[in-house]
Order: sequence, then C-alpha cells, then structure tokens
Amino acid sequence: MVETNIDECKTSNNTCLSENNCHNTDGSYKCFCPKGQSGDGTKNGGCHRRDIVTQVVIGTGAGFILLIVGISSLYLIYEKRKLVKLKEKFFKQNGGIILQQRLSAGENTSQSTTVFSAEELKKATNNYDESIIIGRGGYGTVYKGVLSDKRIVAIKKSKIVDQSQIEQFINEVIVLSQINHRNVVKLLGCCLETEVPSLVYEFVNNGTLFDYIHKEGKAGNVPWKTRLRIAAEAAGALSYLHSAASIPIIHRDVKTANILLDETYTTKVSDFGASRLVPLDQTELATLVQGTIGYLDPEYMQTSQLTQKSDVYSFGVVLVELLTGEKPLCFDRSEEKRSLAMHFLSCLREDRMFEVLQVGILNVENKEKIKEVAILATKCLRLRGEERPSMKEVAMELEGIRLMEKHPWINTDVNLEETHYLLHEASSSIHEHGDSSSHQNTGYDGIKDHVLIDFDDRR
Repeated sequence: MVETNIDECKTSNNTCLSENNCHNTDGSYKCFCPKGQSGDGTKNGGCHRRDIVTQVVIGTGAGFILLIVGISSLYLIYEKRKLVKLKEKFFKQNGGIILQQRLSAGENTSQSTTVFSAEELKKATNNYDESIIIGRGGYGTVYKGVLSDKRIVAIKKSKIVDQSQIEQFINEVIVLSQINHRNVVKLLGCCLETEVPSLVYEFVNNGTLFDYIHKEGKAGNVPWKTRLRIAAEAAGALSYLHSAASIPIIHRDVKTANILLDETYTTKVSDFGASRLVPLDQTELATLVQGTIGYLDPEYMQTSQLTQKSDVYSFGVVLVELLTGEKPLCFDRSEEKRSLAMHFLSCLREDRMFEVLQVGILNVENKEKIKEVAILATKCLRLRGEERPSMKEVAMELEGIRLMEKHPWINTDVNLEETHYLLHEASSSIHEHGDSSSHQNTGYDGIKDHVLIDFDDRR
C-alpha cells in the first residue's frame, strides 16, 4: 500500500496563523512570516511589522559608535605624536643633544651616565605619588623611586631651569656622574624629556645629619666619636670635590640637611642643585648669591664672588652645629644668640666654650679633641676667605684628630704643646694684619681674637 503525503497547510492540523503562513514539507510543515514582518508565523506568536525606526536607530547608533571610535583613535594617535614631539622639544631644550654629543665623544661617561625616559621615572615613582616624597627644597622635590631593575633611587624633580645655563647643567651632570667617592651621593643619570630636567641619585636610607642632630630626644644620644667621624667624612668629600675631581666643584649649599647618612651612619654629601664647576684657569666665580641663611659666607654675600672658601665657611657652621647641637639660625633665641656662628665665636672670645657645647658630649677623654675641633671651626668662620684654611687642610686636621681618638697614646703632652704652638702662630698671623680689617668686623670681631683664649677648663 502506497503512503500518501498529507498537506497539513490545507487542513486544520497545523498551528500556523493561516495557510499563507504555512509551508508544507514531506511529512510535516513550517510556519513563517511574510517578508517585511517578524515573528514565528504561528497562531500564538503571530507576525508583526518590523520597527523600521528601531532598526534605523540601532544602525545609526552603531555607525556613530564606530565614528567615535575612529575619531578617538585618530585623536590618540595625534596626541601620542604631539607628546613625542613635546618630549623631543624638551629633550633638545634641556641639552639632550649636547649630552649625546658629549657621550659619543668618548668622555668616559657612557657607563656612568644614564639618560632615563619620562615614562621610566613616572613608573618608578607611581606617577610622582606625594606619599613617597622624601625631601623638598628651593630647587625641587625629591621622590623615592624603584627602577625596573629593582634599584631604589632618589629622583629629584627640579622646579625651574635657567635656559642660559643648559650647557653648564649638562657639564655638571657629566662631571658629577663621574664622581666615585664613598662619601658623595652618586649621580646615576638624568631625564630631559620633561619641561624641567630630573636627576636620579643613589638612595641613602637613614635621613639627614640635620635630623640626626636636631630630632627631639635623639641629639643627646649622638656620641662624640660619631660626630667627629661624620665631620671628617664630610670634609673629605668636600676636599675631593674642590681638588681631586676632574673639574673643581664648589658645592655652594653645604649644610647638615645636605649631608645624608646611610644605615651605618656613613656620610654622603648630597644636593648639588646650586653647585658650580670652576674653570681650571679661575679661582672664583661671580654669581647670584644662593645658599641657606645661617650657613652663607658673609664675604660671598657682600661681594657675590663665589670661591671654594665659601664652602669652608659653611662647613665651619656644620662643625659648630655638631659641637653644640643647636640650629644655625633660630629666631626663638635672643638676638645675640640668633646666629649660632656668632654666638659660638662670642662664647669662645669670652672663654665660655664649654657652656655652649651639646650637653652630654664632653668627657675627660675627648676634652682636648673637642677644643681642637672648636679651634678648627673658628678658623673656618674667619670673615676673610683668604684667612680660612682650604677644605683639604680641614679634612687633614679632622683626620688627625680622629687618629688621636683611635690611638689615644698618640695624644701626649707633645700634642698639647703643638696645639698651643698653633694658637700662638695664628695669633701672630692675625696681629700682623694690624687693624686693616677692623672696620669690616662689625658683628664678627670675635673671629680675629678667638685664638687668644685660654682653653683651660675654668668651669
């Protein structure tokens, strides 16, 4: 018997909306909607005219989104190119071309000077997060950063740059990056892609000598031997900068806040933002007076002539700070004591040196050494730069005092006689000058006669 196919579309045995919405198949059927309508064509679902407006809106929206994406992509490309051009402009403006020329000229700096990109430093400082600022000063802000190779560094972001001094700045970067002295903070490189350059230094993790001396509850715990070692190391570093660097360098802002300490309290002289290189054929430079009040060389303030002896004066204030534990300038003190250097010299002139010393540092063993350091400080604080010792002489004298600390058997009566001999010599030298400088000594008259003091303890 032959089985015949039944056309369900022509019977009531289908669920389509109508016969027009039904398509017969072999043994079954399909419901559908006519062209231009949507739905399943069944009695339950039915057919509906398509929403042209919705389709148009969807199509338009999709097109608009594509347009926005396209414009945004073009804008980002434009901004990226603009940023690249801006970085190139800053790089040239900040002396990048000069630096590259110097590096390629074989000045033995390729291994010591790194030119960092702006992105590297931005990433190292978490976009210059304020929570990692470790210092602020007149020349810029210092951030603690971590480079991609995990090195911890100090990144100094400058505030301003003098366009007329760009070549000088690049020269200093190259010279400072060549310095390899254990008591000078190492300059690792710089970034020139921002409006003002950034400098990258090794990170020193134990704060500043200023904090070490003046932090409440800490000053009295700094032993004399540590103070003397820090002074000797700082003097050695400055002596190196003055006389042993490839080009002599005047630091120009010597102060306890610019002397850093590592975990073993080893000294690291830092912050060369105000420093100046001295041409080999010159002994002094005419500059705008820069530095920190309380440490500034009075001769430099009067003449604007910067010499290595300007650093010597500032270091003399550092020595007095180490001896007394007092800040170099304090308006909370009475007027005659406001300037620490002047107050110290006044006390020495009146034979009251032991009254001004930091409480707790003086004992029987170190009494003579403290006297000698006090004498050295007064030499550094002489009004006339030419009468001050050089940093090399200061460093040698401090090392000699340290040697006597390490080997007390050296400290015999001969040494005491030598001290009195030096006092006599300095006294004679001052008397030879006569009164030629007396008219300049207003406020500094104690400097010329401090060596006449009898240093026997009369307390």
